Amino acid sequence: MKTVLTILFINCFALSMFSQTYIDNITIVDVQNNKLIPNQTVVLEDDIIADIQSKGSLKIPFGGTVVDGTGKYLIPGFTDSHVHFFQSGGLYTRPDVLDFRNIHSYEKETDWVKENMEDFLLRYMQMGITSVVDVGATYNFLKMRDTFTSKNIFPNIHMTGPLLTPYVPEAYKNLGNDMPFKLVQSIEDAIKMVREQLPFRPDFIKIWYLVDPDNVEDSARNYQPIVKAIIEEAHRNNLKVAVHAIERIVAQLAVESGADYLVHGVEDEVASDEFINLLKAKDIILSPTLVVVEGYNDTFLRANNFSYHDLTNSNPTAIGSLSDLKHIKDTIYVNEIKQWVNTPSSIAREARFDSLRTINLKRMSDAGVDIVAGTDAGNLGTQHASSFLNELKAMKKSGLTNWQILKSATINSAKLFDNQNSLGSVSIGKKADLVLLNGNPIENLEHLNNISSVVHNGTFIDPKILIKETPLNLVKRQLNAYNARNLEAFLEPYANDVELYIFPDKLVSKGKEKMRKDYLDDFKNQSVHCEVKERIVQGNVIIDKESVFGVEDKTLESTAIYHIENDRIKKVYFILND
Repeated sequence: MKTVLTILFINCFALSMFSQTYIDNITIVDVQNNKLIPNQTVVLEDDIIADIQSKGSLKIPFGGTVVDGTGKYLIPGFTDSHVHFFQSGGLYTRPDVLDFRNIHSYEKETDWVKENMEDFLLRYMQMGITSVVDVGATYNFLKMRDTFTSKNIFPNIHMTGPLLTPYVPEAYKNLGNDMPFKLVQSIEDAIKMVREQLPFRPDFIKIWYLVDPDNVEDSARNYQPIVKAIIEEAHRNNLKVAVHAIERIVAQLAVESGADYLVHGVEDEVASDEFINLLKAKDIILSPTLVVVEGYNDTFLRANNFSYHDLTNSNPTAIGSLSDLKHIKDTIYVNEIKQWVNTPSSIAREARFDSLRTINLKRMSDAGVDIVAGTDAGNLGTQHASSFLNELKAMKKSGLTNWQILKSATINSAKLFDNQNSLGSVSIGKKADLVLLNGNPIENLEHLNNISSVVHNGTFIDPKILIKETPLNLVKRQLNAYNARNLEAFLEPYANDVELYIFPDKLVSKGKEKMRKDYLDDFKNQSVHCEVKERIVQGNVIIDKESVFGVEDKTLESTAIYHIENDRIKKVYFILND
């Protein structure tokens, strides 16, 4: 990583040699006034937007750094307002939901996510996400947060400590500073647990307001005094409070107790005008997190339908682990989970919840409640960074306009920590956290994924060089795409003139187009799946012992030797086992 960081700093600071940078002839996406403002010159001075003028209205001094904005769109940097860095998005991240600790220990999973936090942060920045809000972390991650705050290639990080809750799953007990939950069963506990977090300097506090599903209102009211005590103690220490609330009465009691931020949408009833007016009167901010439930259900059903975007932008280890469910030996346990999710009652229940989430999101947004985009990334099947665009598209399906969606990802998110006067729009005097897009996001949200440059604290960053390609990641990505039966994502890591051999020297295919034709039938087969049994990594050579299931109703055993050149898979040698 030192090599890529060195390259990044050279590129980033190349545009900082002069104190002023001029983004010339750009179209500003004005999220505050719902309009596009073409032909503008935006002046950045250090990390601040110093001036905005119509093109030609000001003279650019000799030696000033000029960035040509012709045909581009300038939008504020995005915020994912609901992530969890202690979770990977992979199969082993929620042992309280899917318990595979017998084959992959939770300690191993915890170590892996800590080692890969930097990778996750770079992927967020690559997506134009210049701020992330971790709504439930650990003390160890609060310590790690501080190691990333001084580098402009990483987004701003806002983070809670462990979630305060009436229930701690058994799988998360006795983990020391890696515990993501703290048990709070009394007012004394409430005050104690808030104070315990203070030395770690959390940016806010999170409550996991869980209730008895068979007695929702009574259990919610019984716990309310404790919720109120947590909120009051947090506010005494100038900390806002986020509350997990998916039932209307739970959300209502949280708001009445002084909560600042509701995470997840109401999914048990259509929100009444009275409830919506309460949210508005209390200036509540709400993050609906629409895609996270789909991530769980698709994983349980072994039906993850990953797009090209998902497969090429997610951490390949995290997203790849989800396909392990197809070859885990404990088939009884795996099949029980699939059958439970696939029962008519479960399908009907989830369809109802999904409908209510989308109905309520539309009603609240149209009524003027501040909605912020948040993915709940890190949960099973919801990938860090790449899931953000999926969340925005889900908001679109709920009936929100592109302007409402862009507000949720920019100016509304800035309100979470009262930063709306310094972040969240392209305005004079605000921080230069910006994204230069190659297409108009009001025409199509897909243009949010077509990024020319990211600007963070006034520093220009080329998103294409943020993530260093490694031979191992290239091989993992093509394997993930093979198992997802996504032909274009499968071919992407290969060189245009790739050569495939039967070991030692029998050339059987040359070029991507020949590969496309040869693999087309495999990708039509819904049961095909490849499992790596053993792997050897030696520099630019990766050797995989593979089992391929579902081809002509038999299992094919082979060894693949991948040769990587110039950040692409250039040659593959197959050793076929009889």
